[in-house]
Amino acid sequence: MEIDRLILGAYQTNCYILRESEAAKDCLLVDAGLEASQLVNFLRAHKLNPVAVVLTHGHVDHVAGIAALRRKFPDVKVYIHKLDTEMLTDTESNLSALTMGPFSTEPADFSLEQGDVIELAGIKLEVLHTPGHTPGGICLYSKDESIVFTDDTLFAESVGRTDFPGGSMSQLIKSIKEKLLTLPDETVIYPGHGPTTTIAQEKAHNQYLR
Repeated sequence: MEIDRLILGAYQTNCYILRESEAAKDCLLVDAGLEASQLVNFLRAHKLNPVAVVLTHGHVDHVAGIAALRRKFPDVKVYIHKLDTEMLTDTESNLSALTMGPFSTEPADFSLEQGDVIELAGIKLEVLHTPGHTPGGICLYSKDESIVFTDDTLFAESVGRTDFPGGSMSQLIKSIKEKLLTLPDETVIYPGHGPTTTIAQEKAHNQYLR
């Protein structure tokens, strides 16, 4: 798998562009950031075709970019967990009313649940439902590649905030321990913000998981 990372917007949100190989033109996106002009420019410069964007949760810094993405690539499909679907149209739950100003967009094309398998653009990812940051937060696991995209659930030596509506620290820690720390130690973590890490590193050094 070829993975490119763009850091988008004022909240430094990681957006991942996934391809089967460096030569492939079809790609799968993980999150769209707050402002997608850099993402659109990257896709055009590399002549890539975004088949779909999987939103790891519904907060505005991860979803607002899909408005521009849909304008430039009208065939792109949007996926989100069923418990966060309303966040695309609800300015309070997606936090935009409290931050950048009210943002809403069209509903997702597909809703996801625990255990779903996404197979698009030659990429295969298993959906791990990890509520706590939001009710419908998800991580995306590739057993074959030994990688997991951990949303705003688990960061390098930290965890996601739970002081927003729908958040729960006890639920977040439960999600991490039951869905993520059970993965092989060598699994590489690609978080929603910040640098990559590994499951082994977080078991050893993340103070929130002790």
